[in-house]
Amino acid sequence: MSDLPTLVFTPGAWLRPTCYTKVMNALQGEHNIRCTSFTLHSTIGDPNATFKDDLDACRAAISSETTIGRDIVLIAHSYGGMVANSAIPDFISSSPGQGRIIGLILIASGFTLSGLSFMDPLFNVPPPTWCVNKATGFADIVTPSAQLFYHDLPADEAEEWVAQLTPQSLKVLFDGGEHAYAGWLDVPVCYIGTIEEQCLPVVLQRVHVGMARAMGASVVHWELRSSHLPFLSQSDEVVDLLLRAASAFTGKVVGAEEWQGGGSKREAVTPTVNIGRPST
Repeated sequence: MSDLPTLVFTPGAWLRPTCYTKVMNALQGEHNIRCTSFTLHSTIGDPNATFKDDLDACRAAISSETTIGRDIVLIAHSYGGMVANSAIPDFISSSPGQGRIIGLILIASGFTLSGLSFMDPLFNVPPPTWCVNKATGFADIVTPSAQLFYHDLPADEAEEWVAQLTPQSLKVLFDGGEHAYAGWLDVPVCYIGTIEEQCLPVVLQRVHVGMARAMGASVVHWELRSSHLPFLSQSDEVVDLLLRAASAFTGKVVGAEEWQGGGSKREAVTPTVNIGRPST
């Protein structure tokens, strides 16, 4: 099954790549899908880490697969979506013997705008869930972490994951717009929304998808009734959707089974967004 793409997982802010362990183990062990992830430099405790550092880490993870001829499906969560999107232009075409990026899967994320930093669309005003700590150079979570990220996990498991959260560099959130790129316009996209979200409200996720479609993106939109990290609380459902997306990107059946509604998965209804009419 070496002709199948490699899935490259990009973590979000404050998160280690181990957050993907459940779904990566299932994809590799049960479906023989090659998976890899990497650590964002902005999460290793260095307040001087930049967005370019995170982008270079992503490019390196992708390049290690494309140089051996493997195509890539990028999976990115939350802030990681900006990193993954911005890596796409270096890998959308391939030379003989090289692989390329064939699709992007965003989970509870936004649609990066070329030339803008993560916080630029928010006018550099942090949401109420975290604050700027100028003394340390990190973004400090204000809302209790178990509630913010893991409210749909058993309490003991939630606390285990809380203990794995890392310091998050502020620089990557406010700077680096010159490296940002709207890669979602160059490849097909599948979006997994999170209905019980407490970080990025689901209504904003739906507006983002509608805006991306209005700007010409090809986006398939699914939703799960989950928290910000569905790959922990609903790993089986996420695995199923990742397989469906990989099948769509490659034109091959790679283990996904069709589902007819029910459960917590559903195809989402997205509002129509007209860029010239902010009232939409």
